[in-house]
This record gives sequence, C-alpha cells and structure tokens, in this order.
Amino acid sequence: MNPLLFPDYAEAIRNLDLATIRSPDALPERFLLAREGKISMHYIPFEHVNPRARVVVVGIAPGFVQWKIAMAEAQRQMAAGAAQAEVLRAARLAGAFSGAIRPNFVALLDAIGVQRWLGIASCASLFDADAQLVQISAILRHPVFVDGRNYSGTPGMAKIPFLREQVLRYFAHEAAQLPDALYIPMGGSVAEGLDWLAREGVIRRDRILHGLPHPSGANAERVAYFLGRKERALLSSRTNARQIDAARSTLMAQMQALTES
Repeated sequence: MNPLLFPDYAEAIRNLDLATIRSPDALPERFLLAREGKISMHYIPFEHVNPRARVVVVGIAPGFVQWKIAMAEAQRQMAAGAAQAEVLRAARLAGAFSGAIRPNFVALLDAIGVQRWLGIASCASLFDADAQLVQISAILRHPVFVDGRNYSGTPGMAKIPFLREQVLRYFAHEAAQLPDALYIPMGGSVAEGLDWLAREGVIRRDRILHGLPHPSGANAERVAYFLGRKERALLSSRTNARQIDAARSTLMAQMQALTES
C-alpha cells in the first residue's frame, strides 16, 4: 500500500509564500522527499488517481512551473474549504494540457481510433464531459531536479537506481489501480520507462501506445505530417517521414485490434 502523503504536507502547503520561490533551489527543505548526489525529488500533491480512467497520459515528471501551479491550486482549494479528495484532484489537473497542445493531442488520438475504443465521438470530450475516462500522470510523480534543473530524461531513468525506485514506489502503485488502461507516453524517455515497467510486469505491453508525435508546438511539422496535413515532399530534413508512417500504421492496427477484442 502506498500511503497518502498529503496530510503530512497540507499545513506546509497552506503556509507557502509562493511569490518568494522563484527557482528549484528555493524550494523549502520541508518538501524534499529524497536526494541522491545531484538528484533531488520534492513533494507535489499529485496523489489523485481516477479509478475509472481508461486512458493514462504519461509525462516524464512535473517541472518547477507545474509545482508552483499545483501548489497555488491546492492553496485555493483549501482556502475554499474543499475536501481533501477535491484538493488533490484539482491540483493534479491544474494547467494540464492547456493551450495549443490540447487540440493537437486530441487530433492525434482521434486519428488512430482511440475514440472508437472508448465509445465516444472524439477524444476532445476527455477534457470535458468524459474527463472520468482519463488520468493525467507522470512516470515520476514528484518533481525531480538534477543540479537544480528539471530532469529531462537524460540519463534514462531505468539506468538510475534512485529513479527506478521512485517509479516503482509511486507510478507502479498508480498503474496497479488501472490495469486495463491505455498508456500514452509523452516522449521517448517516458516510452523507455514504460517499456521497462512492462518487462517488470507492472503494465501490459500491448496497452502502451508507442510512436505518437509529441503534441507540443515545437513538434508541429511531425504532428502535421502524422495527421495528413502536410505533404511528404514539403517536409524538412529534420522529419523522418518513413518512421512516422510506420508508427501511424502500427498504432492504427494496435487500436483496431483492441477495439475488436
């Protein structure tokens, strides 16, 4: 059983002066969960798990900005008298997939047929009427900093015993509550981490959706080509069309098989 940590941190969160915390180096020692060498991990109220979720969107780890957003939301909820469960739910969802990243993400999921597997018209409703079907997560639940900077996935977490331990302690506990969900890695390092968890028997390999382009604006050309919005002949040399074509075909076949099973 993974104990709920929030009660131990609630009063410290309530009393935080977020305006004075401008960098990871300024995070109060009270929130330090673990440290090994140059790597540190700090508490964030991201313990909410949606037991009805059928899609788990997996980022690498909350960063410093997300830590501040989550803490501010937790403070607002506590000041309004919200119950613990609502504080945790609101803190985890605060700022998730806002801006241009959301329509790109929805279009990518719809393109491979996730909406048909879910039995909904479009994955756009995952952020509205069908929010109960999705879990926004991170393979490293709590923010990790290396030399005071957001951990970027290098070196790979499966190669670092300290990070493997954190993945098994927190994310594996979350995954155990969602054994039949689809897992969507947001980036190559997360995909490698999920593959490692599949080898460890934590999640099912056939439920990992490999190969979706990251929906960020910085990846606009790959997203456009995957969605058929840009012709192959117009792609820059930075975009590997063959790799994207193969990933699209594999993902569509995977979702078709899951829908028919």
